[in-house]
Amino acid sequence: MTTYILRHGQTDYSKQYLVNGDPTCPIQLSEEGVSSCRRAWAVLPLHSVRPWLASEFPRAQQTAALLMGVPEAKLEVDAQLNELDYGEFEGGPFLKYAAWLDHHGRAQRPRRARESQREGIQRMLSGVRAALDYPGPRVLVCHGLLVSVLLWHRDRSPGEAMPLFFPEAPCVEPLAVSDEALHGWIGTLLTDLDGEEPQDRGERGGAAILRVDEGSAVATVDRVVHPPEEKEPPHA
Repeated sequence: MTTYILRHGQTDYSKQYLVNGDPTCPIQLSEEGVSSCRRAWAVLPLHSVRPWLASEFPRAQQTAALLMGVPEAKLEVDAQLNELDYGEFEGGPFLKYAAWLDHHGRAQRPRRARESQREGIQRMLSGVRAALDYPGPRVLVCHGLLVSVLLWHRDRSPGEAMPLFFPEAPCVEPLAVSDEALHGWIGTLLTDLDGEEPQDRGERGGAAILRVDEGSAVATVDRVVHPPEEKEPPHA
């Protein structure tokens, strides 16, 4: 069987590169986000998918509702597929979170966040693995970080370590993966994350620079390394 994994449609937040890891915020799709859902009908097996799964976020459930289009289809909501909890960076520019992440590393939690990037990715991957217990084919409507991690893993070079930053995942473009391959991907990624040593962030990594490729929905973050500065106290 096959699992179709996709990022929700565009929102005004995602268009401006603002982060939202709080599912209680009523953020809906933009006009472009709604239109993109119609285009995805041509690549999803709408009449054979049972069930559909989505995160707790309104934008993910709205995307799923627009895509389903089949009266008998059922939407399952799984909090494991939720976006990353950004803590003190909630509602702000992704660039600020990226600079913090570059300085503190994947294993640290931002202030007021319930999870680190590593913990969040582990949770999301566990949610994908749990979804495989449902009969396929199935669709998972989730968020950019999870799709970006899976796309990176699909295309990774042998021995390549997981980066802190990933190319931005396109909205509403299904990633189709066989159950066998997906089991393997998840196992490898979880093993990689479990085996990561806490990073020494004693020297500042510098500012993170967000580069947006006009005309493609891809954004990358590059590091600009500065000389060591006085250490800042870690967030609690």
